Amino acid sequence: MKDGQIITPEDTWIKNQLAEIRRRMQEVIANTSMGAMADQPSQFLGFGKMLRSRLALRVGPAAGIPEETLLLAGAAVEMIHSASLLHDDVIDGAHLRRGAPAFWKDRGIPGTILLGDMLFFKALETAGQADNVRLTSALIHFCGEVCEAETEQELVLRGQPLSWPQCLGIARRKTGPLFAFMGYVSGGSNLELRNALQEAGYEVGTAYQLADDLLDAHGDEKTAGKTLGSDEARKKATVANFYSPNDPDPVKYIEDLCTSSARRLAAWPEVQQAWNVYLSKDIRPVLDQHLQPVSF
Repeated sequence: MKDGQIITPEDTWIKNQLAEIRRRMQEVIANTSMGAMADQPSQFLGFGKMLRSRLALRVGPAAGIPEETLLLAGAAVEMIHSASLLHDDVIDGAHLRRGAPAFWKDRGIPGTILLGDMLFFKALETAGQADNVRLTSALIHFCGEVCEAETEQELVLRGQPLSWPQCLGIARRKTGPLFAFMGYVSGGSNLELRNALQEAGYEVGTAYQLADDLLDAHGDEKTAGKTLGSDEARKKATVANFYSPNDPDPVKYIEDLCTSSARRLAAWPEVQQAWNVYLSKDIRPVLDQHLQPVSF
């Protein structure tokens, strides 16, 4: 038992699969010109909660998705996520990431940007190993949505008076897509299920981003292990910075998103059950931790 939860054989399997995803990410780096850095992956790959990979590992088997597809998709998505964090820390001037100095503080801004770029393209190459052009094409689409939302937040909306729907839209499009991609992967060739899991991924990703926005505004850096307060300092479009009493309660809205994500899978009981396990064991503990200091 851990943190009040019973450890099941499935949990052990997922732990082992996450370790395999991390190993594959290291192997990718080892086979590049940055191979000398492969023995210190935590400096730039992070290996954090891996919530996106956990989604596919929890749900994909219930839909009959091959293990190799889940591993390749997981490695690709986690490299993209790591790349985005490298870039985000430079943009925000963040000094702390997962309890350690941000990569750019040690290795400089130019190298950090270039390493992030390399990880993006190595991720696409990794996804292509699944021998499925559809997955690579989908990953490109979802990554493009993330980049578009981040660019809009920085160049169009930053410093502007914004509404709840605008901030919500940014949260959905900058964090939802990688969760949605893993939902897409987990749906396989079943179009109806794939679309439902994709939207469920958007909802969970949005919930996570909203919680992270609130953590940035209300959390403690030492506990969070990363630089906080940069959103307000840079006048970024988040619900924490533009919340008004007439808007929905963000904490309740986050829970509603999680509930909605599970309900949309009712037509596939086994998949829905796996999704509920993902929510209870992987998502909600993180959301609760992020929201602990928040009150409205």
